[in-house]
Amino acid sequence: MTKCFRSHIVLAATVLLAGSMCFAEDGAATYKAKCAMCHGPTGTPSAGMAKAMGIKPVSDPAIQALTVSQIAATVKNGKGKMKPIAGLTDAQVSAVAAYFKTLK
Repeated sequence: MTKCFRSHIVLAATVLLAGSMCFAEDGAATYKAKCAMCHGPTGTPSAGMAKAMGIKPVSDPAIQALTVSQIAATVKNGKGKMKPIAGLTDAQVSAVAAYFKTLK
């Protein structure tokens, strides 16, 4: 009985880990397709884009202080000169916000 229980725990952990990895990959793909052209591939915009649009790098303390929920709200609703990003599902918005939070 104990062996069976351990097997179930290991299986559940494996499934959860695989699911979270897919979520991160989806966030990275969405970021690359929809965000990187302005925010830069690593979260650091080009000097011209930073100046023209007022985009701060992900390393800025104000950006680091944002929660995943706040980032997701900005993606959905826009903020300042950033317009809302159209054509994304709620799952994609959540994934890209979580991915953005991992950039340093």
